[in-house]
Amino acid sequence: MTARQHGWQLESTSADLYERLLVPTVTQKWAHDLIQRVGLGPGDRVLDVACGTGVVARLAAVEVGERGRVAAVDVNHGMLAVASSLPPLAGATIEWHEASADALPFDDREFDVVLCQLGLQFFPDSSAALREMRRVLVSAGRCGASVFAAIERNPAARALADAVDRRFGAHASHAKRSEHALADQVELRALFEAAGFTGIRLVAVRRTIVFASVTDWVEIQFAATPLAALVADRDPAERWRLLGVVCADVRDALVAFESEGAFAFPQEVNVVLADA
Repeated sequence: MTARQHGWQLESTSADLYERLLVPTVTQKWAHDLIQRVGLGPGDRVLDVACGTGVVARLAAVEVGERGRVAAVDVNHGMLAVASSLPPLAGATIEWHEASADALPFDDREFDVVLCQLGLQFFPDSSAALREMRRVLVSAGRCGASVFAAIERNPAARALADAVDRRFGAHASHAKRSEHALADQVELRALFEAAGFTGIRLVAVRRTIVFASVTDWVEIQFAATPLAALVADRDPAERWRLLGVVCADVRDALVAFESEGAFAFPQEVNVVLADA
């Protein structure tokens, strides 16, 4: 399966920006949370599915140490290129693999832990991907996954999606709204049960995300996420005009979250922990 068949993809320049601008401010927070909830120990063998630029894999490598193993899989070549170019941290050496989540390039029962941060909602076949994750786990293995909660519970994402549809046309915000496509906890639990997981625990977790301003956050969304495609072919004047009106719309909707020198808003994800 190609990268283009997956629902959330970045070209190489955007992948660089994603690592520099969104990992430190957003995904690193969620990576720490997920790893803490799953619990990793020295010597564990860990697989990170939909690894992106590798923040979960790098943190896991530190936790499992040199006796452990960390493998990371993503379908996006650009994201993997950024991931593998970053300086290694202490701990296990990370193996980077370009592959689809529904056809993992590993034997049965190779791993003690499988992690998937904010990626499950983008897989063309989430059920097949979960079956693959369970297949590569040992019988006493465990899985930890997170997905964004409903967009209605994520005010910044909702305000941006509404503004994009208003300024670019109906359904222009599909890439943003798709981040929340697997938000229903009942559906999530059913997917894990159907894949054969047991002992399923599901919790909604809320964190505060901080950027310098609404403008800063919106511009990053249009540079380092798939929303970049909406302005990529516009001339510079039109691009900045559109960004300006979107920023104004979002600022009007989120005035309660912006103060002098900071834009701090709540973000909510659903975290699933399960046994193989």
